[in-house]
Parts: sequence; C-alpha cells; structure tokens
Amino acid sequence: MINADNAAVPCGDNQEIKEVKTRSMVKETWRRFKKNRRAVISLIILMLMVVTAFGTIIIDFVTDGAFYTQHVLSQNLLYRLAPPSLAHPMGMDELGRDIMMRVIWGIRNSLFTGALATLGAMLAGAALGALSGYFKTADNIIMRLMDILMSIPTILLAIAIVAALGRSHLNVFLAILIANIPGFARIMRAGVFTVKDYDYIEAARSMCARDGRIIMKYIVPNALAPVIVHATMGVANAIMSIAVLSFLGLGIPPPSPEWGAMLSSARIYMRETWHMTVMPGAAIIVTVLTINIIGDALRDALDPRMRN
Repeated sequence: MINADNAAVPCGDNQEIKEVKTRSMVKETWRRFKKNRRAVISLIILMLMVVTAFGTIIIDFVTDGAFYTQHVLSQNLLYRLAPPSLAHPMGMDELGRDIMMRVIWGIRNSLFTGALATLGAMLAGAALGALSGYFKTADNIIMRLMDILMSIPTILLAIAIVAALGRSHLNVFLAILIANIPGFARIMRAGVFTVKDYDYIEAARSMCARDGRIIMKYIVPNALAPVIVHATMGVANAIMSIAVLSFLGLGIPPPSPEWGAMLSSARIYMRETWHMTVMPGAAIIVTVLTINIIGDALRDALDPRMRN
C-alpha cells in the first residue's frame, strides 16, 4: 500500500510471518480429514466396532469357545421371540437366542470378512492394474480378462462363485475378493497412465532403473490414492454383498451369526416381532454408513484440488 507521500506502509501492524512446514502425505491427509466432524465420529464408531470384534476373538480364545456356545449359539425355546428387556436389550430370536450377542459376534463375520476380502482384491487388482498400465503387451490380455469379469454384476458373480464352490467362510471370502478385483485394476491402470510419463519417471529410466523398481518405488505410490479411497468404499460394498449372500442362503453357513442371515430368518416374523429385523438391519446400516462417510472424507483429504 502507498500513501500520499509515496511511502510504503505495512498492511497490518500485527502481521506475522508463518513458517511453512513440509508435511508428510499421511500427516497432511490426517490434518484435513479431522476437520470433518462427521468423519471423525464415524471413525470412532468404526474403531469401537473393530475393538469389539477383537474382544469377541479374545473371549473365545480365553474361554475356549464356552462363552460363544453358551451365549451365542445356545437355544432356549422358553424365551422364543421374547421382546427387548433389561436382561436381553435386543430381544430373542425364533430359537430363543440372544440377538444382541449374535449381532456383536456377527461383527467379525461381516466387517472382518468384508475388509479382508477388499484388501485382497485391492492388492491383486492394483498389481494387475500396474502391470497393465506400464506394459503395453500385458495391457490387452489383462484388461480383456477384467472386461469379462466386469460384464457380470458383482453380486451375481459372487453368487455364481459360491454356488460353484459351495457354502463356507472361505468361499464367501473368495467370491467377494474375485468379484472386486476388476474395479481396483481399472483404477490403478488409469493412475499408472497418468503418472508414467512424468519427468521423474523418465529420469529414473535414464539412470537405468529396472522396470520393477520404477513401478514399485515411483509409480505405485503416486497412483495409490484413488485405490485407497475405492478400497474404503469397497469394504461397505463387501459387507452388503456378504449380507445379500447370507440372506439368499449362500453366505456364511449357520449357526455362525451373520447379519444378512439374521434378516433372512427374521422376515417370517416381521409383523409379530419388529426387533428381529430392526436390530441386525440397524447394524448393517450403521456400519455401511460410517464406512461411506469415512470414504467420502478420505477422498476429499487426498484430493490435491481441495487442499487448503
């Protein structure tokens, strides 16, 4: 600012010079993520569910399965279809089993299976996408295979795999994993196409760096952000797919508690006992909603165009 005497005047008496610090990608992403209150609350809820799921594993290990058998699997027809009470806050099912205990023990069947299947699909899809995007000779073969898989709706492909392999925990895991690989491969391939012609990649090639080193050290880390966001959303979709498979009788076999299977057995009693459908349905809604909110916030935090 210039006054009448052409003398320079500072814009503010208390103006401060702030030191600009270089932040790592993780710290910068977390700094921007925690500004979203809904995402932070959702993350807390999700972490509580994860801790609860690990708690059930510890309880089963310590009691050698006795607690699980007595409180989750045991039937008491005297309390059949009993409404919620202080002793059983979520009521009892058609076989007199505690719905709250089955919802809690069902967390690991739904959340952990969905998360592990999505992680496996992400690793396999990212590897295939990186190879396809970097090597032109492999692109045609890999992408045509992915096109074949993508031509079948995800849930129908999962149903076909489980129907062919049989009903078990492992087969449900494999069905969700295989059905989600094409999406990750496509996203990673697009990211590789964006990154591979950058100057630093050309510099690495000029220094005779091997293709494997270039892919792992320079290309994949810089193309991974969209894949991570898609993986977050993929966990929610995987949980829904597991619930659908179980609802149709093709998911995790009984008597293991699973939210979709609980809904399937409760549909006959919907008009008589509301709690049998509301409780596992609410568990699915809360889990999927929290993961989707976290995924949206993570996408915004990783987007360089929205940095502030």
